[in-house]
Amino acid sequence: MALVSLIKQIPLFSSLNHEDIEIIAALLRRRSIKKGDVIFQKGDEGTALYAILSGRIKIIVTRPAGDKITVAILNDGDFFGEMALLDGMPRSADAVALEETQLAVLDRNDFLAFLAQHEHAVLAILRTLSLRLRKTDDLLSEICFLSLSARMAKRLLELARGEPEGGHDVSSLAMRMTQKELSNLLGVSRESVNKELKTLRDKGIVSTERSKIVILDQELLKKRAK
Repeated sequence: MALVSLIKQIPLFSSLNHEDIEIIAALLRRRSIKKGDVIFQKGDEGTALYAILSGRIKIIVTRPAGDKITVAILNDGDFFGEMALLDGMPRSADAVALEETQLAVLDRNDFLAFLAQHEHAVLAILRTLSLRLRKTDDLLSEICFLSLSARMAKRLLELARGEPEGGHDVSSLAMRMTQKELSNLLGVSRESVNKELKTLRDKGIVSTERSKIVILDQELLKKRAK
């Protein structure tokens, strides 16, 4: 993925003009990550934003009791660690590569120097942060008020970002996702996920293969997400 194209996909920079995007792209540095590598851990100094050129990253938070929950699985074109660009505070989560991954890294010092010369970019940043806060509020509401069935349906629909399964049939969408990853993402046991997936399979809503879940009927899944 070209760096300029990558920058255009990041909401943080969505309102920048082409000249500004080229400046930001020139500041990015490429970094190769192996499967299982830790990009950063909770408490590490926050010094950069990361954008995924190729691969997958999971973001993990630790509960007070010590158990870990996967709160997001990020793919090509996604970004993370943007809060560090603004406050320089320690990381609030862990970031781990699920597979071999290529990253583009934007250093905080370079970014602040850019902002000092391009004040209009601040509005775009504030807009993005507002959206992130709303998404966090939605996630908390889901945990408090929605059943596991509804939460899983919503998450599967959000994760189904790839090409239609089987060519032109847009009713079927596939995603790379193990049942363990899905259970971590939902913060529930693997057994609970297995039970719910079986229900979805029995109803013809999804099919499952090794490290893969295919949505066969989006409309029925949307109904379960309400």
